[in-house]
Amino acid sequence: MPKEKFYITTAIDYPNARPHIGHAYEKIVADMIARWHKQAGRDVFFLTGTDEHGQKIEKTAKDAGKPPKQFVDELSEEFKRMCSLLGVEYSGFIRTTDKKHVKTALDLFQKAEQKGVIYRGEYRGLYCVGCEAFYTDKDLVDGQCPTHKRPVEEVKEESYFFKLGAFQERLITHIEQHPHFILPEAKRHEILNRLKEPLRDLSVSRTSFKWGIPLPNDKKHVMYVWFDALTNYLSGVSYPSAKFRKYWPADCHLIGKDIAWFHCVIWPAILMAGDLPLPRTVYCHGHLTIAGQKMSKSLGNVVDPIKVVESYGSDPLRFVLLRDVPAGSDGDFSESALIDRNNAELADALGNLVQRSLTLVNKNFQGNIPVCGKLTEVDNELIAHIPDWKALDDLMQNYRWSQVVDQIWQYINRCNKYVNDTEPWKQANDAERLGTILYLLIENLRIITIFVAPIIPKSAEKMAQQIGLPMGKLRDAKFTKKTKGRVNAPEVLFPKFAQKTAVASESVIMPGPLDAFGKLNLKVARIIGVELHPNADKLYVLRLDLGKEQRQIVAGMREHYKIDELEGKLIVLVSNLKPALLRGVESQGMMLAGEKDGTVRVLEPRNAEPGDSVTIEGIVPNQGQITIEDFQKVVMTTKNQVAVCDGKPLKTHAGPVGVELGDGAKIR
Repeated sequence: MPKEKFYITTAIDYPNARPHIGHAYEKIVADMIARWHKQAGRDVFFLTGTDEHGQKIEKTAKDAGKPPKQFVDELSEEFKRMCSLLGVEYSGFIRTTDKKHVKTALDLFQKAEQKGVIYRGEYRGLYCVGCEAFYTDKDLVDGQCPTHKRPVEEVKEESYFFKLGAFQERLITHIEQHPHFILPEAKRHEILNRLKEPLRDLSVSRTSFKWGIPLPNDKKHVMYVWFDALTNYLSGVSYPSAKFRKYWPADCHLIGKDIAWFHCVIWPAILMAGDLPLPRTVYCHGHLTIAGQKMSKSLGNVVDPIKVVESYGSDPLRFVLLRDVPAGSDGDFSESALIDRNNAELADALGNLVQRSLTLVNKNFQGNIPVCGKLTEVDNELIAHIPDWKALDDLMQNYRWSQVVDQIWQYINRCNKYVNDTEPWKQANDAERLGTILYLLIENLRIITIFVAPIIPKSAEKMAQQIGLPMGKLRDAKFTKKTKGRVNAPEVLFPKFAQKTAVASESVIMPGPLDAFGKLNLKVARIIGVELHPNADKLYVLRLDLGKEQRQIVAGMREHYKIDELEGKLIVLVSNLKPALLRGVESQGMMLAGEKDGTVRVLEPRNAEPGDSVTIEGIVPNQGQITIEDFQKVVMTTKNQVAVCDGKPLKTHAGPVGVELGDGAKIR
């Protein structure tokens, strides 16, 4: 009998920048699912790749001073490198610049043309380059792309159109009759609700750029990037070869929830036009937040997964993402959580279990796995807690991977409880009982190794080597009294990591504008005295009240404010700036002011009190001292007469900090 097949794909990544942890998350989940099905004895094909055409790539490559092909060649290698470092074992890596992919995309396009569902016309609409997608007015949020929060472009050009509406009723019927076609359930309902509205014909070609697949019958047109990209799921298994016939239809398209419409409506319609079977499941996973915030380049909190692996190894990252992000939901990643999970559940729970068990076998039985003697009640209780692999397999078949991880670690914790309950180190005078306890520990480690292999594969291989037993399949994850062999000397599986302080430590999160701002400690101060600097014509010496203390600073305000205009004014002070001598007078901090077109105005924390903190929501003021070089890395400006950093307003408890200047003033 041939093996049951399982074909899983991820979305192919857009290589306009280096991979981030969102890319890593999807690959890790897919890899766990693929490895699990291999452990279950299925014939698995796991496809990933890169989506390399489109206007955004063409523009980004031009900005980088490189031809598009060279640009995507270099970045595609970065995505392959990420997979290698993460232990992601894909079966195929498809690139949309591959010849076999281009041939497949053209074949499907021509089939749709022959069926009469593609025609030439003129397109007028709103287009987001970032999404490579068209929007209607009602799709927009405050007139901007709902995903990228940027203005869209009004496009008018000749285009070929795909009659998407011709497949609307068939799509609705298929979704209703196949409850597992779109998962989770909430996403299925969302798509069905959207399908209550008539479907517009889809523009499937562009003439305003050249980096794409030219249409065979009209070379001035290139194929719309989504029509091109979605066909990778066919070309990746060598459509229309025997390999394709073996693995298609895909059992699971694993994708981010933001591209569900393309995969749940547009892609099935294209397949219908080509008379091809639809995938069995489109699973829409959630997004990652970073330490509680949405990940974005502008916030400076994009996490480089390669940097995480270099700092902590691949398995701790795999574990924390599979354990902490609920299947199908959004979840949070933080360096602190990774360290906690590694130390508690990998090092203390699993690593310590292996260390204690192997040490005792080496000490008491010269490394030989002892014979299992008579089982007691406590032994049988542990055996009863071995998870049923078929029940776990059922969870995995329904894409509940985080529940599987949780149940496996409950079992590991139960094994540790068994060690504490039986106290084998106290059984030296009863060789048979000691042997039975240690046999159960090694036998359960053998089973644990099978279960954790899809989750932390590199560590599982090390475990198998240390206990001296080959890696089994899921069907072998059951208790037997027949296991024999020799264990090896234990080695540390999971080094522990110290938690990092918020101020001093390098982080795996990429630094950005708000990281620099986070080094400041801004305070409200009242000017209670103004004097002319004795050695400089442009400087004042200001005495300040900060509520619980008074300070003196030097400020270059003589050209912009009279003495009586400053006296009594509330200002914002950089209170943790290292004191400095300015023309012979000590300055214990620096006041903030904005400048635009030669006009300088101080920041005004209205209705605040001396000593109040000036912060940005979510950022805790730094208590350590900083240098002027640290301060110069902070970029602050004005918007709507409010001081902002990276678009976020500076505030006191009384409200935003004002500044009487137009937008775009520099704050220093």
